[in-house]
Amino acid sequence: MASNSFGHIFKFTSFGESHGKAIGCIVDGVPPLVSIKEEDIQHYLNRRKPGQSKFVTQRKESDKVEILSGIFEGKTTGHPIALHIKNEDQRSKDYSEISQQFRPGHADITYQSKYGIRDYRGGGRSSARETAVRVAAGAIAFKVLEHKLKKPIIIRASVIQMGPNKINKDNFNWNEVNKNPFFCGDPEAVKEWERWLDELRKKGNSAGAIIEVVAENVPKGLGSPIYKKLDTQITEALMSINAVKGVEIGSGFNLASLTGEESNDEIFPDNKGSYYFGSNHSGGILGGISSGQPIIARFVVKPTSSILIEKNSINLNNKAIQIKTKGRHDPCVGIRAVPVAEAMFAITLLDQLLEHESQIGTVK
Repeated sequence: MASNSFGHIFKFTSFGESHGKAIGCIVDGVPPLVSIKEEDIQHYLNRRKPGQSKFVTQRKESDKVEILSGIFEGKTTGHPIALHIKNEDQRSKDYSEISQQFRPGHADITYQSKYGIRDYRGGGRSSARETAVRVAAGAIAFKVLEHKLKKPIIIRASVIQMGPNKINKDNFNWNEVNKNPFFCGDPEAVKEWERWLDELRKKGNSAGAIIEVVAENVPKGLGSPIYKKLDTQITEALMSINAVKGVEIGSGFNLASLTGEESNDEIFPDNKGSYYFGSNHSGGILGGISSGQPIIARFVVKPTSSILIEKNSINLNNKAIQIKTKGRHDPCVGIRAVPVAEAMFAITLLDQLLEHESQIGTVK
């Protein structure tokens, strides 16, 4: 299996399966002399780990990270950083029945078709368990961004829709996001979502979600025209997350309903010898290059494919079967995608910052 690495200058290569002994990654391209401790990385992992509420999988994993290399006396050496996370709560017996079956909505059938073999235990490499190492690599990216920039980039994400239930933007407050199990900034929506998702969960069903990510204090000039546009790189990062089926930047698909007069972000001089924009339909990116405005992206996560409702499928002998997925699963996998999205944003922006420096020099 190729394509296990993400990034260009700052990049990571992940390894491990859902029910293997461990998962981990090698992070390369990290500048020297950045202060990083295991506790710094653990802080981010704790936001993603399972079993924290009844609205996520009840698999119990401490997700305790161990740094194996690349850091000496609390600072990065410039060498590859190896991160290791043990799998502690595998229940492979839950998946013994599907060894000869293909679950609808999963990668079972495509992995088998491509490789002629698959690790059916929890989905193996295709499992969302892999996202833990993305968050670990993202924690390092956050620390490097803090180290390199006088005004650190602020990256925050929130669930803005679950199933058909949308937030009321007038109620939104970033301070609310970490106060509830849904990473939602609308406390009124949370009350409704709790009732709605709990009822869906008890029926053995699942829901999709839309997550919005906002990056503020992004320097102007990140990204390259044509083939490495900043929005191209962000889209790749978000689309690589498990179960993501669509990404939009700025006003996204809503731009189709606007006129050019409405959608153009007008530019005005300020009193500091610079300029500002009157709106942000472009989502902080013009021509593939950051404009200095907040970068805004949204992505949709499909309903969790593992449900307790029987569906039609086939087995290895191409015979028709009825199947329902046992085990411990998120009724809405979009919830835990929030810290993963923040991590992938940080990784992408740091990578683009380092690419900018290699060609142009220090950002303005």
